[in-house]
Amino acid sequence: MKHRTEPIARDTARRAGLLLHPTSLPSRYGIGDLGDELLEVLDWAKAAGITIWQTLPMNPPGFGNSPYGCLSSFAGNPLLISPQLLLKDELLPLNALDDVPSLDNHVVDFGAVAEFKNALLRKSYAHFIDNANPEQQADLAKFSREHIWLSEWGLYAALKERNGGRQWSAWDRPLAMRQPEALAAAEKELAAEIRFHNYVQWLFFRQWSAVRDAAEARGIRIMGDVPIYVACDSADVWANRELFQLNADGEPSVVAGVPPDYFSATGQRWGNPLYRWDLLRQEHYRWWVARIRASLRFADVIRIDHFRGFAAYWEVPASEPTAIHGRWMPGPGRALFDAIRDALGDVPLVAEDLGFITPEVHELRRAIAIPGMKILQFAFGQVNSPHLPHCYEPDTVVYTGTHDNDTARGWFDNTSDEEREMALAYLGAGREEIEWAMIRAAYTSVARTAIVPLQDILGIGSEARMNRPGDSSDNWAWRFEAGVLTRDRADRLRKLAEITGRI
Repeated sequence: MKHRTEPIARDTARRAGLLLHPTSLPSRYGIGDLGDELLEVLDWAKAAGITIWQTLPMNPPGFGNSPYGCLSSFAGNPLLISPQLLLKDELLPLNALDDVPSLDNHVVDFGAVAEFKNALLRKSYAHFIDNANPEQQADLAKFSREHIWLSEWGLYAALKERNGGRQWSAWDRPLAMRQPEALAAAEKELAAEIRFHNYVQWLFFRQWSAVRDAAEARGIRIMGDVPIYVACDSADVWANRELFQLNADGEPSVVAGVPPDYFSATGQRWGNPLYRWDLLRQEHYRWWVARIRASLRFADVIRIDHFRGFAAYWEVPASEPTAIHGRWMPGPGRALFDAIRDALGDVPLVAEDLGFITPEVHELRRAIAIPGMKILQFAFGQVNSPHLPHCYEPDTVVYTGTHDNDTARGWFDNTSDEEREMALAYLGAGREEIEWAMIRAAYTSVARTAIVPLQDILGIGSEARMNRPGDSSDNWAWRFEAGVLTRDRADRLRKLAEITGRI
C-alpha cells in the first residue's frame, strides 16, 4: 500500500512520540524483531496517545553493531527478521524453532544472535526453494526486479562473507577496485549466494511492510533516521568509490567527525569517508536522491542525522588519531534538498541540528522549511539556553534525550550540582520523578512534536543507555522486559497528551 508522506513541518497538529529501536524489544530469540511483540508496543503506544514512533537506522549494522555505521544504506537488517513470523508464513520447517539456543534476554549479544539468525535464514531459504508456493515465488521475483540496489548488495554481501568479513579494501585488488572481468566472474561463481541475500531482503521488507501497515492502522507515523555519512566498509562506498574522497587503495584520505563539544574534549573522529560534493553536484545528487527514496521504504518521516554537515562539515586528515586537528569545509547547502524535492516531491524531513551550530545552519534549515531539534538534557547549563522550552519555536521536535544521551534519570544522577538545581527550579519538580517532570516539560512546550525515549517513560538509569559516543563497546544492546508497558503508564501519558493538546 502507499504510505503517507505529508511533511511534518507543515503538519500543525501537536503530537507525542516514542523513541524505541526494534532491537530493544523482548523476545526469546536474543534480540527484538518485527514480530508480535512489536505489534503489542504499537497497541500500547496508541493507548498512550502516541502518534509518532521513531527508530534508529534499520540497515545491517557493521563495525561495533552501530546502526549509524551500516553495511548498506538500502538494505534492511536481517537480525530484525522475526523467526515466529517465518514459521507462521510457512517459510521455515515446522520444527525449525524447536531447538533455539539459550540467548540473553536482557541485552543483545550480537555475535550469538547473528550466528543463530544466519543459520535460521539459510534453513528458511532452503525450505523456500523446496516448498514455496507460486504467489511467494512471484513476489520474490517482483521484489528482485524492482530494487536495482539488490545487485550491488547481494554481490557485496556474498564477497564479504567469502573474505571472512574483511572490509572490501582488503579483498583481492581486482574485486576491491571493481574491475569488470572480476565482477562478472564473481557474479557467476557466487550466483547462489547472491540469490540467498536477495531472499533475506525480501523477507525483511515483507515483514517491515506489515509493520508499517499496522502502525498506519493505529494512526502512528514512523520516523526513520538517515545518517549523513556512510561506513567505508559498505556496499555504498564499494559500489560508488568515485563519490568519496579515497586514496588509490580504497581507504579514506580524509574522514568525518566533529570538533570538541558537549560529548568529548577531543571531538569525535567518526572515521567515515567524506563525499566528493563537487561530483555529486554534477550528477544532480543522483545517489542521494536514490538513498532518500530508499529511506521512504522504512519510514513516513526522515530525521537527517548531523544536519549541520550539509551547511559545513568537519574534515579530519585520516592520519589524525582524534578530531581536534580538522577544518570546516562547505557542504552542498540547499542545492541537495532542491534536487531531492525535484525528484521525489515534498519529502518530510527533520533536521538533527545539534552541536556547534552557526547562523548558516539555521538559515539552511529555515530555507528548506523543516523543523529542528531541542534536547531537554542540554537545557540547564545556562540561563535562557535555546533548549529551554520557553525559547522554542513551534516547528521544533523536542526530546527529553536521544540515543546519544544518558537516560533522563541517569543524566540527573550524574550531572553537576548546578545543573541539577537549575533543572529542579525550572521544572518545579522533586528528585523522585525527574524523568516525568521532563516529559511534562516537553509535552507542555510549544514544540509541535515531543518525543520521549522508552527508558525515560520507564524511569530507568544509566544501565539502560543506548549509546556512549566515542565508546565502541557495550552500545546498542539495551532491551526491556516483557510486562513493563503497563496500562497505568499508558493512561498517564495519554492524560498528559490530552491536557497538552497532543491528541
